[in-house]
Amino acid sequence: MRDILDQLPYSKPFRFVDNISMVDSDAIQGSYTFSPDLEFYKGHFKDDPITPGVILTECMAQIGLVCLGIYLLNRESQDSRNVKIALSNTSIEFLKPVYPGEQVRVLSEKQYFRFNKLKCRVMMQNEAGDIVAKGTISGMIIKTRSEI
Repeated sequence: MRDILDQLPYSKPFRFVDNISMVDSDAIQGSYTFSPDLEFYKGHFKDDPITPGVILTECMAQIGLVCLGIYLLNRESQDSRNVKIALSNTSIEFLKPVYPGEQVRVLSEKQYFRFNKLKCRVMMQNEAGDIVAKGTISGMIIKTRSEI
């Protein structure tokens, strides 16, 4: 699972994956802790910060789509270092806020992976196990700019 994290095309401050706890051909689980020091908390909301929905979506996409996609590409013996998985569609319902310092767990189930497109059903839980967001995320495999 360390291989998957090493292949992620993100770094701080835009990497929202701490670890992958389970992965197979159909599903993945991982977690991330939102440090209170993250820059966006200074303005969202200034007197009572919460994690923006777009950041929660990005966290779900990085764990539930990109990490799973890397795993699937590696299983197919493709060189996943030369491709990226770009977000193409989301439909997310937000149910509870995520506060600075909270750890979340993302669970993702593959709906399909064909024709260079991956679609997953994703769910994010807080430390208490409550669902904070759920929905679907799709992405497509693209070549890096240097290969076009």
